This record gives sequence, structure tokens and C-alpha cells, in this order.
Amino acid sequence: MTMSRIRAATTSEIRVQAAEDDTPNDRRLTVGRRRLLVGGSIAAASLVGQGLVGSAARGAAGTELSVGKVEITRPAGTYLAGYGVDVPRKATGTAAPLFARCTILWHAGVPHAIVTVDVLGFARGLHLSIRSQVVALGLASESFALTATHTHNGPVLPDKLDPFISYSMDSAQQAQVRAYGDQLATKIVQLVRNTLDGPRTACVLDYQVVDQHFSYNRESLPYVESDVPVLTARTPGGEPLAVLFSYGCHPVVAGSQTLFDPDYPGDAVTRMEQATGAFAQFLLGPAGDQNPAGARGWAQRSMRGAELAQAVTTAMLRPGRPVAGPTRTHYREVNLPLDVTPTADNLRRVIACYTARSTNAGLPGYYRRHAQQMISQVEAGTFATSIPVPVQSWRFTGSPDLRLLLAGGEIVSGYAVYFRARYGTSSRLLFAGYANEVSAYLPSDELLRRASTYAGGIDSDFPGIAGGSMTVYGWLGHLKGKPTAQSPDGAEQILISAIDAALAA
Repeated sequence: MTMSRIRAATTSEIRVQAAEDDTPNDRRLTVGRRRLLVGGSIAAASLVGQGLVGSAARGAAGTELSVGKVEITRPAGTYLAGYGVDVPRKATGTAAPLFARCTILWHAGVPHAIVTVDVLGFARGLHLSIRSQVVALGLASESFALTATHTHNGPVLPDKLDPFISYSMDSAQQAQVRAYGDQLATKIVQLVRNTLDGPRTACVLDYQVVDQHFSYNRESLPYVESDVPVLTARTPGGEPLAVLFSYGCHPVVAGSQTLFDPDYPGDAVTRMEQATGAFAQFLLGPAGDQNPAGARGWAQRSMRGAELAQAVTTAMLRPGRPVAGPTRTHYREVNLPLDVTPTADNLRRVIACYTARSTNAGLPGYYRRHAQQMISQVEAGTFATSIPVPVQSWRFTGSPDLRLLLAGGEIVSGYAVYFRARYGTSSRLLFAGYANEVSAYLPSDELLRRASTYAGGIDSDFPGIAGGSMTVYGWLGHLKGKPTAQSPDGAEQILISAIDAALAA
């Protein structure tokens, strides 16, 4: 199979001025990795795909597909994001290229675009700039989703993680980061424009869930991500054209390196495209508390990428449950409260706590830089008391329907467990995080009630101010919880309500 039936927009075409009940993978259907990844998959895809040519597939025949990608890898000598350091990590080269990828599903002539980018995450300003420019192209805001694969060996972007706090970048280096953010936005908007204007291919959609098991819960909660949702676009004859797949595990398998690299998601995408000729795109699941098991390094990254590619490629060689759409889309934002009491007396105590941190040589450098920034914000009165979080949903019709939930932030897996239980497991709900903007970790009350937790943003030295993940994200305090049933609603309850409204739309 070649890409000739559905030609993706490529780097050279991007003109930029200056960016009910799916069962786990049936082992009897597994094809050996060598056969899958060398080229025997095409005949197999044609054979199993014939099962799709029935009334359900013909009923979805109004769907069309457009895809495109553009390389976004930065040159050697520029800086890497993802780990708090006192000397910015300067890239010495590239292990594997970084891409922005775009899939557009046209349903009843209406485009719905998902863009995934090999970066750590988009801050609010960059996200809103890209969204406004894409909407100007004619896409409805609720029909556009921007996601980050969250590689920790991608380029530094503006604002989040805060370049000064996290990477000790000086003003000149930060100016370069802001300039690159503008260039990346231009590339992404041009990618969407080219994909909208590019070829469309008639397709049918099907959905299934397989499994993978290299995640563990780094906050020692009982929730461990194992589901791998797979949404496949096929020719009416059943051959795969494109696939959107997901897994909830932090892309830190390669570890901290000096080479740009998309980590295990990019490795999996490359293997799948080589094996099938289909366009592949990855959505990171609820990975805020999910880390990869095993050692860090290039060999481990390749092994995990190969395992995920094997599971998804095997699924692509058999028909899933037919779905059609998206038939409904919804986008909203919700403000989650920080546990900040802005009275003069309390703010004096906050400054005292941060002053103690700023002079504590035993703390990591990013804690001390965060403390300096927070003191300045309190004195200037510029600190935030809440965090905006985008929540988005798309619904696909089928028997049963499928909901795609796209939550902003580094959302923890407990939310996915909760909503999957309410909406019919992963067979009916594809739950993704890191969507549109990544402003902070989004912990549950289980974490906010702890004395110390990285994902919850709390440290035991001064639990009333920001700690853990909230230091590198640059907030004054952690998110507000609901310590007792009688307490006012906190971040968890407000976020659940917003997700409920999105899924019900």
C-alpha cells in the first residue's frame, strides 16, 4: 500500500514567512512483528477489511479524510524542554525528527481537525493565537483540537513550562523562545490551511480498544493505564488510510538527552506508517500520574515504541465497530480555583515562606527561581487565583456511540477511570489529555488531600504554597481541593461538572 490514495501535505508544501464491548487484543489474531513491520500487512489488511463492506460501512460513506504533516525540528544549538535544570539543555542534534500532524475528518461536508505536535505542551497565549488564526480559516472553534505529544526532548516554548523558572533561561534566550513560538504558530496554521485545501479521500471509520502494559502509577494510586483506543479510517474496501490512537504514559522513556526526539509515541507512529502505508497520529491519554516502567534510554524508547506499534498495527488489520462523524462537537473553558487567600496578612506569610525557599541551597534551582518570581508577583499584585482549562468533546454515532474527550492540562488517570465507568469504558469513551493548552497538572482530591505530592503541587515544607509540579508551571499555590463533604466545591468537582457538560453535549 502506498500513500498515493491519500497524499499528505508535506514540509516542502508548507510555505511559511520567516509552524458493546470491545475486548482486549485477541492474541489469536496477533501477527508476528517481523511480518507486520516488513510488509506482509497489506494483503492481510485487504482480507480482514472485507468484513467492513456491509450496510454499516455504507451508511458512513459521507465521511472524507484529509491528512498533512510538517517537520518542526529545531537546529542543533537550540534548547530542549521537559526537565528542570540550572543550565539550559542545548541540543547537539536530532535522534528522530519532530512533526506537527493534522487529520481532518469531513462529515456531511463539515471539517473537523485534530493537530498533534511533538512538543511538551502549549501555554494559553500560544494556544489562543493558533486557535484564532485557524478559526479565521473557516473552521468552527469546537471543531479544532490542538494537542501535544508531551515529549520531554522537544523544543522550549513560551510561558509553560516557565523558561526562567524551569530552565534558568536569560532574557536573550527567552526572546529566542518567543520568536520560535510565533514561527511554530505560523507553521501549524499553514499546515491546517494546506490540509483543508488538499486532497480528500472517501473513507469509513471503525473503533476498537487493545491494550498495553508499560505504564505504572507514579503517585502510588491504584489506577494504571492499559487501554489503547484505536480509531481507524479505511477505504470502503477496508484498507487502512489513517489511524488515531492513544495511550496514557508519560513520554519520558528516552530520558533527558541532548538530541531532539519524539520519544515512544513518535517511534510508534514511524513504525506503523512504515508497516501499513497509513497516516498515523497519537493522542496522549491521562498521563499526569503515569510513568513508563523500566530504565530510561534510547533502547528502551525503541522497545516501547515497537510494542505500542505492534498492538495498534495488529488492530488495524481487523475491523472494529463502525462509527460515523463527528456528528456533534463541543468546546468550553472552565476556571479551576487555586488555594490562594489574597488577604494582606496571609500574603505576608506567603512571602515569608517563599523567602525561606529562595535562600535554601538544598532545594533544586527551579524551586529557588520560582520563589523569587512568586515574591515579585505578590509584591506587584499580579498573581493568579485560578487556572483556565479547556474541555472539548466530539461525538461519533454508532452502536453504541463513541465520545472523544479532549481535556487540557496534565490530567491524572483517576478522572479517566471515573468517566469511563460512567460512560461505558474505553469502548465508548476515548479520554485524552494535554489538549489545547497545558497550564498545570490536574490532580484529584485524593492527591490534594496529601501532605506531599508532585502531581498535586504540594510539598511538606510549606504545604500552603505551591510545591512539586506547580513550581515549574509558575503558580502561587496548588489547586483548591474539597477536604470535607461540607466544604465548597474545589477543582475536582468543578472539572467533573465541566467534563460532564461537554460529554452530554
